[in-house]
Amino acid sequence: MTERSEVVFVDGVRTPFGRAGEKGMYWGTRADDLAVKAMVGLLERNPQLPKDRVDDVAMAATTQQGDQGLTLGRTTALLAGLPRTVPGYAIDRMCAGAMTSVTTVAGAIAFGAYDVAIAGGVEHMGHHPMGSGADPNPRFVSERLVGSDALVMGATAERIHDRFPHLTKERSDRFAMRSQQRAQAAYEAGHIQADLVSVATRSPEGWGLADRDEVMRPDTTMEGLAALRTPFRPHGNVTAGNAAGLNDGATASIIASEHAAKELGLSAKMRLVSFAFAGVEPEVMGLGPVPSTEKALVKAGLTIDDIGLFELNEAFAVQVLSLLDHFGIDDEDPRVNPWGGAIAFGHPLASSGVRLMIQLARQFEQHPEVRYGLTAMCIGLGQGGSVIWENPHYDRRAAKKAQKEAGK
Repeated sequence: MTERSEVVFVDGVRTPFGRAGEKGMYWGTRADDLAVKAMVGLLERNPQLPKDRVDDVAMAATTQQGDQGLTLGRTTALLAGLPRTVPGYAIDRMCAGAMTSVTTVAGAIAFGAYDVAIAGGVEHMGHHPMGSGADPNPRFVSERLVGSDALVMGATAERIHDRFPHLTKERSDRFAMRSQQRAQAAYEAGHIQADLVSVATRSPEGWGLADRDEVMRPDTTMEGLAALRTPFRPHGNVTAGNAAGLNDGATASIIASEHAAKELGLSAKMRLVSFAFAGVEPEVMGLGPVPSTEKALVKAGLTIDDIGLFELNEAFAVQVLSLLDHFGIDDEDPRVNPWGGAIAFGHPLASSGVRLMIQLARQFEQHPEVRYGLTAMCIGLGQGGSVIWENPHYDRRAAKKAQKEAGK
């Protein structure tokens, strides 16, 4: 029997994220072309990986129809120039599609079935709005299996505010403003651009080049956020300012066994420690990352205090705040989304999980004092997903020095 293989995150890239809709920069771009662009950029950046050594391609999308249909992993592999011998498949776990692509191929690698795989996701919410073409079973409502608003993500976020009144709109707005400020600071420091693959775009005005995220609002203020309407409930708490928008974009990553990475001369930016998914009430789907993180920590034999960096998907500010409060972490903790999050960059559903991993991998390089990091996200219909990673750059002396300085 094959021994269990250690799994590493070799590299990851993404397209800039665009605004969904006719005014967005990707309106004239196909969804599968976004995924192909990310995959080609990833392969070009890792020329030491022979294309025929890729064992499988897992590509996620939430709405698998039109230019996001037809078994994306296979079609994008062919379009990206991988050999016809390389298979592929599609994944759907809504917002955690790319995260599930990674954990699924990681399981195959750990089992010994694969050495190297490509995992990612794409979502073109302009071409395929969330839920378009879907036909939810009427039993969900008629038999009261879920609340009537369980399929409306913004309404589920309002319910978290209801359940935890101390998670106020003011806290959500302040968290959202910091996300925008941190994202802008990260861009100014050059932390984000290194992992972006530019995309040629087409519009009635002619050709363009997408080389940065389209939806960032670094001039966001608390006064401006307070004035926004609450579309999911009169006098509610959730606004377009404290939630991620509707976006288009794609991500791709190379996941490999530690042995194969060494054999091929591939870097290992992170080592997979554990992962977990969990279910919660669909009406408060944003609470999902709490039990999934607890499960992942138990599987890893760690506690929340062992986590030195957090990349949490900001579907809604209140969703992140609920996790921070549960684990006793301050809203402004510098370990949490230090470069901003989805409220600033955007959240093209099934692609976002790998964006979290890309940013954590970069942060690991800069923080040898940190040994473990967490990527986590809520998932529609009441789920959460969490992945714990180990920093290959970890240095015990740097950690001791950081602890000493923190003690001062």
